Amino acid sequence: MTGTARIQPQPPELASPWRTEARAALQAEARDFARDTVLPLADALDRHKAEMPRALIAAMAEKGWFGITIPREHGGMGLGVFEYCLVSEELARSWLSVGSILARGQGLGTQTLDPDRRAALMRRSARGEWIGSISLSEPEAGSDLAGVSTRAVREGDTWVLTGRKRWAGFAKGAHFIEVLARTRDPEPGESRSAGLEPFLVLKEPGTFPEGVSGRVIDKIGYHGFETFELDLDGVRVPESDRLTGLYGDQGADADSGGFASVQRGLNIARVHTAARAVGVARAAVEDCQLYLQERVQFGHPIGDFQALRFALADMAAEVAQARAFWQQVAHLLDQGEAAESESAMVKLLATEMAVKVTNQAMQLHGGNGYTTERRVERYWRDARLTTIFEGTSEIQRRIVSDRMLPRP
Repeated sequence: MTGTARIQPQPPELASPWRTEARAALQAEARDFARDTVLPLADALDRHKAEMPRALIAAMAEKGWFGITIPREHGGMGLGVFEYCLVSEELARSWLSVGSILARGQGLGTQTLDPDRRAALMRRSARGEWIGSISLSEPEAGSDLAGVSTRAVREGDTWVLTGRKRWAGFAKGAHFIEVLARTRDPEPGESRSAGLEPFLVLKEPGTFPEGVSGRVIDKIGYHGFETFELDLDGVRVPESDRLTGLYGDQGADADSGGFASVQRGLNIARVHTAARAVGVARAAVEDCQLYLQERVQFGHPIGDFQALRFALADMAAEVAQARAFWQQVAHLLDQGEAAESESAMVKLLATEMAVKVTNQAMQLHGGNGYTTERRVERYWRDARLTTIFEGTSEIQRRIVSDRMLPRP
């Protein structure tokens, strides 16, 4: 920048009332790891649609991040949704999929009927030795999970699962796959979700178990791990591997119904998605701040032009707004609030913001943004997914509006 020292992007610091010294230290640790370890891998691997190396997952496990929300008595960090999202925003700032892999720990796949086994699996999850894949959706059941048609038929002490699942991320690399299946049809007057239960399908990483075959779905973004469509053909699951809940939900029991736990877990997942979207959008803002000072046109850095300066200011303000919102909703969840509407709102606003901001970042980069030479195209591709997974923007609008108005 001619005659002027460049201003470097300043990543956000935790502000009152959310700041504690422990949180600030955790944020700094995650930020350094994302910058020094994750970002170089993302730059090298994403353009080839390659998977993140096992060594990266092991390094995250060593830091204890797969057990952020697992109680200390089970070897976890004993922290909350706030800290979980705090780390995830930092990781997603470098590579969205790395911010996402944390969700496959946190007590996922531990809600078995046997409390002793549950405790043992929680300890494995906290160590990053029990990382799973969640298989809820189907070709004809995505936003409408109550439409799941995969069947679980009981034969003695065994359940036999048959059906087709879609969007099972990390399914081959995982230690297990959680499968949502229908054990019975709803009775007249019951909710359409009645009879849906989650099951634990055990496997070895790098393979599929007997009765499961998978086809890789060729995605345009969200690289770092593969996503599969799965065929289940007579997969046998013992009664002991029928789960009482998903997402490590400690509040569920065997009689509460698995689908209700799925809904509770989705509230946390939506806030987690909002934090990841903020991380991706923040990356775009920080890269644009540097690019506007680097790129010279008409004898000036393009950052001298008011229209581009104002665009960057709008982008930064929208990212900061979405961050403040996810922090508030994460706090509500940690206080035991259901926060269903708030979780839907923050997921809606943060992800739509990420699409808008990364699209604007592409524009500010001009032709250079439309190449793989710059990271902004990766942010753009990844942000677009955030409005779709964990419930589309349309579903979030329905959740919020259904609590504001009578249902038709």
